[in-house]
Amino acid sequence: MDWIGIDRDNGFFGQKPDDMTEAEFARLTKYIKTRYGLDLTGKKSMVESRLINYLMDRGFGSFSEYLRTIYDGGEEEAANLINRLTTNYTYFLREQEHYEHFMNSFLPNMSERIKQGELCIWSAGCSFGNEAYTFAACMEDYFEGRGGSKCDRRILATDISRNALIAAKNGIYGEAAIKALPPHWRAKYFTEKRGLFTVNERLRSQVMFRYHNLMEPISFKKRFDLIVCRNVMIYFDKDTCSRLIRRFYNATNKGGYLYIGHAEAMPQDSLYVREQAAVYRKL
Repeated sequence: MDWIGIDRDNGFFGQKPDDMTEAEFARLTKYIKTRYGLDLTGKKSMVESRLINYLMDRGFGSFSEYLRTIYDGGEEEAANLINRLTTNYTYFLREQEHYEHFMNSFLPNMSERIKQGELCIWSAGCSFGNEAYTFAACMEDYFEGRGGSKCDRRILATDISRNALIAAKNGIYGEAAIKALPPHWRAKYFTEKRGLFTVNERLRSQVMFRYHNLMEPISFKKRFDLIVCRNVMIYFDKDTCSRLIRRFYNATNKGGYLYIGHAEAMPQDSLYVREQAAVYRKL
């Protein structure tokens, strides 16, 4: 007997679709890997569990019907698919060692770039924006009382999840997301209302959120002094990681840095030089 779901407003919302076939899953896996780089191999149950309620809510009678809509060029459905398959788990000051390196090594080493009036930073796979706003706050603290206040130090923050980008632009976070922040940062960079914390305009003005698929060419006008791509490559296979790191290297200024997640491994053919754990430099 088919399970019938109950809708709070309309009473019912249709039958539960049959499980995705192995052939359907194989085709979806290939599509996602080719287009977005994500490796779903062995994750059929996870994919089904994340999509099943959405299919019923949207009135799709089967996975076959839903997937056909995506393959036929349904950009909105493709975006919704990515939103449901990617895990956007993050919080402020995650992997704190990077922020310490940023303050104690990166910014001092970039003194000449700062004097030239420009510092280019890219948060690639920015999720809900916690990372980008944290680096913006670090720069605020660093430049306070120092030269460089006239330096253009805006951060480009990109992601493939449009839902995550919308939330990032809003800059509103719960208590759990900011638990690691020191009290003076909470007071200085956030406004609290009813248990929610909103990033102030000074920080928000320093971060530009954009959609970008890391599988596509990096065609931004300028190269970067720092690229931050943490806990993104864990979803990619070795060949995909290798190609991505080569694109990052070509998009990095000489003397610039790359930060990756501490749980991630740099491809063996990388041209970056390791400076410390999860920190690499283009010499």
